[in-house]
Amino acid sequence: MRKKHIFRTVFWLAGSVIILASVQRLLMPKYMGMVVEGNFTQEYYQDAGNHDVLFLGNCEVYENISPVILWQEYGITSYIRGNAQQLIAQSYYLLEDTLRYEIPKAVVFSVSSMKQFEQDNESYNRMTLDGMRWSGCKWNAIAETKMEDEHMLEYLFPLLRFHSRWKELSIEDFRYYWARDRVSHNGYYLRADVRPAGEFPAERRLADYSFEPKAWEYLDKIRVLCERYQIQLILMKAPALYPAWYGQWEEQIIDYAKKHHLTYINGIQKADEIGIDFSEDTYDQGLHMNVYGAEKMARYFGKILLTFPGIEDRRNDPWLSAIWQEKCAEYGQEKAQQEAEFAEFGYLKRFYQE
Repeated sequence: MRKKHIFRTVFWLAGSVIILASVQRLLMPKYMGMVVEGNFTQEYYQDAGNHDVLFLGNCEVYENISPVILWQEYGITSYIRGNAQQLIAQSYYLLEDTLRYEIPKAVVFSVSSMKQFEQDNESYNRMTLDGMRWSGCKWNAIAETKMEDEHMLEYLFPLLRFHSRWKELSIEDFRYYWARDRVSHNGYYLRADVRPAGEFPAERRLADYSFEPKAWEYLDKIRVLCERYQIQLILMKAPALYPAWYGQWEEQIIDYAKKHHLTYINGIQKADEIGIDFSEDTYDQGLHMNVYGAEKMARYFGKILLTFPGIEDRRNDPWLSAIWQEKCAEYGQEKAQQEAEFAEFGYLKRFYQE
């Protein structure tokens, strides 16, 4: 009789867990509509391993450089672990997380993430953190960057956060219940539409141009972690015209790079050398590159990357070549599809955006 009672209790508990997990899976956002960035973090685990270069940071990495071009023209294997408004502390813990699966030869960090240490929008935290696999890295990333009104328990059990989302359920939530489509190309967000750079608000003077001490602390942590694993750290500022990148910020990064013997590349200053044409190479008036600008950035960056020890042309590797052949085909297909859509509807898109 007692065994029966134990069996029923275990069966009931197991059933309850399965039901709650199923409901949680249904209610969590799928990010397969207009906002696809929420899938970037988890997509990495499908490709983890065999990347010589890792890019870290916010939209200034995942929209501004093409890993496929790095492979096609230089044989460099790379992945972008970037997210919308990814904080520098999150970059650090994503680097720690990456080192559980592979040790790249170089890490490229987007210094624009230094501008903001604390998160101001829960949605950005969720898009970055929910997709991380559970480990000490994820726990620490949440603990360090969650907002005051966010709770660790809601990250442990997302159902507590999204329980009321049943009112917003759509066909997308059922269609992508088990699996989601790939939305990036090794972390790169492809955009083939064109919207030339326009005018921006005048630069606003700041009372203090100093980066926050915690931002410097985490940049040091990234640097020290790279040194421990003998990874070359490279600092990068993407060729974005807005928001403003102040000269005072530039000086601080240059000084830091000199002090620690790091390579620093400012894409704004190198725009002419890269070949950026802001009338053709941006899809949102100069904030981010479209695919044509991202490919130019990759061609420029690839030459530099090949000068670092351990980074070499790996196109002669038959196993890697087979993998990247498939990636290149998918990339080309999506690029062509977007180009066709823009050619047909581009005028209307521009009209409604104006």
